[in-house]
Amino acid sequence: MFRSRTGRRGGTATALFAAASLMLTLAACGTSTVTPQDARDESGTDDKAGAAARRVDCAEVKCIALTFDAGPGKDTPRLLDILKEKQVPATFFLLGSKHVDRYPQVVKRIADEGHEVANHTWTHRILTDLDAVEVRDELARTQDAVEKITGRKPTLMRPPQGRTDGTVSEVSRELGLAQVLWSITAKDYSTTDSALIRQRVLDQAHGDGIILLHDIYDGTVPAVPSIIDELKRRGFTFVTVPELLAPGKAEPGTVYRPEKD
Repeated sequence: MFRSRTGRRGGTATALFAAASLMLTLAACGTSTVTPQDARDESGTDDKAGAAARRVDCAEVKCIALTFDAGPGKDTPRLLDILKEKQVPATFFLLGSKHVDRYPQVVKRIADEGHEVANHTWTHRILTDLDAVEVRDELARTQDAVEKITGRKPTLMRPPQGRTDGTVSEVSRELGLAQVLWSITAKDYSTTDSALIRQRVLDQAHGDGIILLHDIYDGTVPAVPSIIDELKRRGFTFVTVPELLAPGKAEPGTVYRPEKD
């Protein structure tokens, strides 16, 4: 089953996934995951120029990545206003059908304002239920649609419900996509209570964490300002997923998932 390359058991993170009814099937027995710390450690220390150019060093600073799935939607412009005001970068895992194709100007704004634009498939089909041709279609269509709008294909993807396997990993590798999971979830698909969403995130927050939220649900965007304010008060620095891994780089096909201490 999924395990860290370091051999550490992610008991708490695994319990969170189970509680959220995400990753219901771990079809990729033997597929390892890489933590942000693993990615940084494996990059070595020779890239002094790259280190100097980084906005923040997550080996030294308590970093956390804010990510949003399944948009853009009607509330995404409001979310972008909040992130701009708070000076917080985020990573957006975008759906193609009825989202990227419906809100192209929002996609362009996400990219123009310095956020990371990533892939969440075309129609949110469970990739482990598909053959390689179907997986490729789900990912490649969104790749092409985003590139048409922003001029750049995503380098990150998130499989729906976190379900991945060897076929998904191989197709992702072919398309130049690393897979990004999470360690903090508010289950915002199940509630419109913004205070509850906020508390769930804060209760799970940890260094090197990746927060999973959705900018398509009514309770989520209103919860974001207070989440940001409280995590900043606790000493967290917000980063994109690539910044969390730096100076390491997200390797195509590899599955990245934080472990909660």
